[in-house]
Formats: sequence, C-alpha cells, structure tokens
Amino acid sequence: MRAVVMRRGELVVSDVSDPIPGPGEVLVKTLACGICGSDLHALKHGSKFVDSLPERSSMRMDLTRDVVMGHEFCAEVLEHGPKTPKRMGVGSRVCAMPIIARQGAMLSVGYSNEVPGGYGERMVLAEQLLLPVANGLSTQRAALTEPMAVGFHAVEKAHIQEVDVPLVIGCGPVGLAVINALRLKDVHPIIAADFSTRRRELALTVGADEVIDPGETSPYARWTELAALTLAGERMPVNPLSGRPRLRPGVYFECVGVPGVIDQMMVGASSGCRFVVAGVCMEVDQIRPILAITKELNLQFVLGYSAEEFASTLNLIAEGDIVTEPLITGHIGLDEVGQAFRDLASPDHHAKILVEP
Repeated sequence: MRAVVMRRGELVVSDVSDPIPGPGEVLVKTLACGICGSDLHALKHGSKFVDSLPERSSMRMDLTRDVVMGHEFCAEVLEHGPKTPKRMGVGSRVCAMPIIARQGAMLSVGYSNEVPGGYGERMVLAEQLLLPVANGLSTQRAALTEPMAVGFHAVEKAHIQEVDVPLVIGCGPVGLAVINALRLKDVHPIIAADFSTRRRELALTVGADEVIDPGETSPYARWTELAALTLAGERMPVNPLSGRPRLRPGVYFECVGVPGVIDQMMVGASSGCRFVVAGVCMEVDQIRPILAITKELNLQFVLGYSAEEFASTLNLIAEGDIVTEPLITGHIGLDEVGQAFRDLASPDHHAKILVEP
C-alpha cells in the first residue's frame, strides 16, 4: 500500500507492506485522517518526543525505523482477522480509539513501528473498540471524533460548575475542542485568547462568548472584569479586606503547549484558579512555584480520553451538538501531506487538514 512514512525526520511517500490483522483485529481502509499537532511535534522533535514518554507508554517508536503516523480517522472495514466476532460487517464505516493490545502490550495506532496509522491506505484496528458511524454523518466530520474527544475529556477533568468562568488560552484544534465542550456545559462567559485572527473567528463559531487578541488586551485583565459579574450580570459583592469585588471561580485551560505559557498564566491568574493543561509541550519548561503557592492554584494535566468519552463525542458530533464543519479547512491526498505539515505552521490558514488516501 502507499503511505506517508516518517523516516529520519522527514515525511516520505512510499510503498509499504499491507498490515495484516491478527486475532480480534480488522483490516480497514482509511477514508479520512486528520493531521494532529502532536504529529507535527513528533516530526520536529522526534527524539524529545520519544525520550519524554514513560517507559510503558503505548507510543513506543524506534525512530531509526519507519513510522506511519495518523490517529484521527474514519475508516471502512475490509476484512476480519482470525478469531474476530465480526460484529462490524465488511463495508461498515467506523471510528475507533487509536490503540491495539498485542501480547499483553498496548500499541498506539500511528505512534508505533508495528501499527501503521491513517497516513496510509490501510490500517488494522481492534474490533472491540470499533464504533459505527451513523447514517447521515459524513466521513469527514466523523474523523474529528478523536481531537474533539480530547477537549471533551479536558473539560470533564475540570469538574466545571455553572458559577465558574473559563478562560481558554490558545484556539488551535485542542482549544477549539475545549470551547465546544464548554458550550455543552452551558457555562458563561466562555473567554478565549489567541494571537491568530482566524483562530479567534473559529472560537466564536464553536461557542466562545468573547475572544481576545493577547497582543492588544491582557486576557487575564479581561477575565477579571467578567469574573466580577454574577450570573445575572450584576457586580459581585465587594471584599471588605481588599475593597475590590469578589471574583467568580476561574478555570484556565492551557491549549498552547509552548514553554513559558503556564508560568505566564500563573502570573495572570487570580487566587484559587484551577488550571487544566491540555497543550502538549515537548520542550523543557520552567514555572515559579511561589506564584502557584501564594495564589493556591490547582494544576491538572490531562491526556486523551476514556472509551466512554470517545463514544459520547462521536454521538454528540452525529447529533450536531459539537460544531466540527468549520474546523475542516483542507482536504488532501498522500502526496500533499508534507506540504500540509508546513502549512499548519501558519495558524491563520488552517485549523484541521484531512488526509484522504
């Protein structure tokens, strides 16, 4: 089959062997696969990516060997491996969590030398993880299940309450997924910040109440102004000790993954804020703990999603509750993947590019 291979830090279109489904697995045809920011990091910072993973991580890769990335996909069942119940018939359109268990070890689809991802014409998936794509739901929208589930999980981990005021720092695909999930929780105002005009526009489209250009306005100052208002829009009571209005609880979502951002957020945060870190930073970062200590900040790191959250996300997309269509800004074939990686470096042009082998 043809596939885009990560080979010695470069992306190369190559002919590779077709994957063979083992027991409990299915062979599928890749219909659409999104390009994830983590894939951009893995290509640019391959060694750091691998070296920073826990020893038992499912994302084990030998970078001296070929890797076919791609873990945000919708696919079509082609055939079943041995001892597979065949609960999804040939021709079924499916989504699945990108993970397979083999010989007692978990392997990530798209981050493994043994299990190719969606930048190839075919993949193998675990049948027990397959979810049917509902009639009427487009292949392209279904392919956004995985990235949207990341945002859904981040918001679930925040244990957000109606009184909370969320601030989303970074409106790339992860930030947009978080905003989508916050809208479903009916918490307001949802404040989002990004330097990119295009990303701010998309943030409004998927549910942000107010967007901020950090180059012009401090998102933390604006958050403070809005957090000083009650749910009914009235001024919060004044704290007699400080003489300033009390503030509603803050929940800040870090969706950038660049060194220095968490520390900046700590500087800008009000006392008692909860941080949810969803951005994947591949560099060594530094924070000043005294900032978090004196403000009693709560720091939560998040990764991925549960099987239940993944299934719920697919259902919410099918029902139209999660906005996905505006996020799809490009459709490409395998020969264009290398250029797409370069294009995604510019946030004003693309949000999510789909590879359609």
